[in-house]
Amino acid sequence: MTRIGVVGAGAAAAAATYVLDGAVPSAEVTVLEKSRGVCGRAATRRRGDVTYDYGANYVKSDDDRVVELLTETLDSEGLVDASEPIYTFDAEGSVSEGRDADDHKWSYRAGLTQIAKRLLGETGATVENSTRAETLVRDGDQWRVVDTDGGEWGPFDALLLNPPAPQSAELLRDAEWESEARRDLAEAAEAVPYRTIWTAVLGYEFELDRPYYALVNPDRDHQIGWIAREECKAGHVPDGESVLVVQANPEWSVERYDDDPAENVAELADLSADVLGDERLADPEWTDHQGWRYALPDEGVRRGAVDGVADADLYPLGDWVAGEARLHAALRNGLDTSERVAYALE
Repeated sequence: MTRIGVVGAGAAAAAATYVLDGAVPSAEVTVLEKSRGVCGRAATRRRGDVTYDYGANYVKSDDDRVVELLTETLDSEGLVDASEPIYTFDAEGSVSEGRDADDHKWSYRAGLTQIAKRLLGETGATVENSTRAETLVRDGDQWRVVDTDGGEWGPFDALLLNPPAPQSAELLRDAEWESEARRDLAEAAEAVPYRTIWTAVLGYEFELDRPYYALVNPDRDHQIGWIAREECKAGHVPDGESVLVVQANPEWSVERYDDDPAENVAELADLSADVLGDERLADPEWTDHQGWRYALPDEGVRRGAVDGVADADLYPLGDWVAGEARLHAALRNGLDTSERVAYALE
């Protein structure tokens, strides 16, 4: 039997687990996930009849293999497309049609977490939620993982590492593994720059009539970076209601990250009302919020540092390895990485 460990249950890890389950029939895959859910920043919450994606907003159709995965390989029931375009706004909040919309902006009626749920559900993998990896241990030619409660997992013949680069760097620095390759990857991962994003979700009991799905501030010179209308995704918001997912820009997010959430939400609601030109939006019926300290990598990790640990059967994966802060890029990286793992294990 081949035993494979996966730290983190993000989109890349889910895609990799899906491929390995078929490509290595003898594999027993164990996924250790610190949270109670799966799919990382492609996160979904529900509030009564409302469903909203409050991290990543959708999957672009920019990769043929990912398109095939979502529309043909996996069950596509419930796959929805926000067909309205994406407009832009500037530092003064003036809106224009300044950006072409992506060809497809996919989610699911039940939200983006369906991606990982469907991928993992097709496998025989064991997913251990609420299990935070603390120490990676290299024993001879195998791996063990010790969690924060002292539990031990493994031994594993290969280990996939899916947390954001800063958290992966911390695991690598503290790993019980004397290796120059480990130190090199830890330094390279630590050097990956990340954007912090603080998000407010604003719910209203009235319809918001606009010709666009979302607004983006491409120059990053407004306190808000992104406003999306969740009602543009079929099945997410009941008729007659509106839900905005509002992402503050990175500078505002860092400055206000630990401030009172209610005050942050109120300020983002006021700013959204100003950008959308509707004073009603300053007074939502209900709200939610989430801080993403490591939301989006602005660069990819140095490729040589990633390749350097493969001889020890350690495989980082995710958008920070792909070098593009997009959900489709993370999925594709998971597919590609798992094929490298399968080939090495053969």
